[in-house]
Amino acid sequence: MLGEILSVQPAELKFPFELRKQVSTSLRLVNVTSEYVAFKVKTTSPKKYCVRPNTGLVPPQSSAEVVVTMQAQKEMPADLQCKDKFLVQSVLVPGGAPKETTQDFFNKENGREIHEVKLRVIYVAPPQPPSPVAESAEEGVISPSPFPTSTKGLTPADPSAKDVVELKAKLTEAKSALAQATDDRNNAVREVQRLKSTLSGQGQGKQGGGGFSFVTLLVVALIFFLVGFLGAKGLLPLPGGSSPAGAAGEL
Repeated sequence: MLGEILSVQPAELKFPFELRKQVSTSLRLVNVTSEYVAFKVKTTSPKKYCVRPNTGLVPPQSSAEVVVTMQAQKEMPADLQCKDKFLVQSVLVPGGAPKETTQDFFNKENGREIHEVKLRVIYVAPPQPPSPVAESAEEGVISPSPFPTSTKGLTPADPSAKDVVELKAKLTEAKSALAQATDDRNNAVREVQRLKSTLSGQGQGKQGGGGFSFVTLLVVALIFFLVGFLGAKGLLPLPGGSSPAGAAGEL
């Protein structure tokens, strides 16, 4: 906003509002004349704001900076609305620079023309810290990826119902194959045990029949035959220790 003798920038005082924190903003006063200009800054809430400097002189074709500090607030205003206002008064000071700015410069009774610029206060939300991705994009720096970026030969995953059904079918098939393999193994174990029992029984039968083989029976029969034959001929002694010839002599 341009005044007639003093340009006040910006046209509004904006404060990033934060609870329990002082916030400052600045005004730039530009003297657009070839004379000294005295200024004075007023506000509707003097206890709420601190203005440094609140009065001063601006040399011809020069500028001055005024810092406005809002004291820490304990309550958040509804919808960040603010009714506070500022008033910047300015007056020409001809005849060179005075030693100090006095209240007389702004006394309308002295016939001086006082220029006024009104400013309103606006509260804004505090700026959010930029994200790392945003900072990288602003700086134009792209971080290299440690993994290959090629997607050739890769098929994107599609978690559709068809895939789920196929996976369930494969799982059921695998379970059936595992159960069949378990049954086959158990049957093989039982068959081996049966064969072992059969072979063991056959071995015992062979051992039991080995003592009464044909040759053995033949030898035993031959011995009994010889004993009977010799006994019949009197060639073998009879039980009791006497022979058949001795028995006949006794008669």
